[in-house]
This record gives sequence, structure tokens and C-alpha cells, in this order.
Amino acid sequence: MIESISAITLATHDMARAVGFYRSLGFEVLYGGEAEAFTSFRAGPGYLNLIAQPADKHWSWWGRVIFYVADVDAIHQRALAAGWQPSTPPRDAEWGERYFHLTDPDGHELSFARPLS
Repeated sequence: MIESISAITLATHDMARAVGFYRSLGFEVLYGGEAEAFTSFRAGPGYLNLIAQPADKHWSWWGRVIFYVADVDAIHQRALAAGWQPSTPPRDAEWGERYFHLTDPDGHELSFARPLS
């Protein structure tokens, strides 16, 4: 039986830009950094990893990573304050979550969500 996701690894063409993006949203760097080929961030009990890829490596929409957060609206405001443009404002969904979507500089779609009471 599958118990959990330990980590997700996303590709980037620009590690410094990607690390700056995730740091601006409050992710804590555990390993690596702007000048490294691999960086790992804490994401609750799991990890979000970034791996550098050459410029000729291309990808298209692959799906979405959903992060549960304590306060969806606070993360949305933090993203706006950092100059990022979420693709949706926070909203309450019919499936019982408050969420918004934000695409990182490498085209990975992120969702920040919280179950509704």
C-alpha cells in the first residue's frame, strides 16, 4: 500500500531564478541553492526538489503539485508581494478546499490549498 509522497522533483533551466521563486513563497532550502545543480526544500513532512536541466531540454504541461498550507490567503498575498501573478485568486471549491493556482518560472503549475472546515 502506498503511504505518502516523499518528494517531487521539478526541472529548471535557471536554478537561481527557481530557488528565488520558491524562497519568496516561504520554502526552506535544506540542500543546494542558487549555484547548485540540485536543490531540496522542506514541504511539510516531504520535499520539493529542483534539478537543473540544459537549455535544449523542453517540457510541456505535466500536471500540478498541490501544497496544503495553513493560510491560503496569506500565501496568495505573499506571492503578490513578491511580484508573482497567480492564475487564480483564492476561492472556495465545491470539492471542499480553498485554493489558488500559481505557475512557477519554469512552467510548473502549483496549487496552494486548505481543506474547508
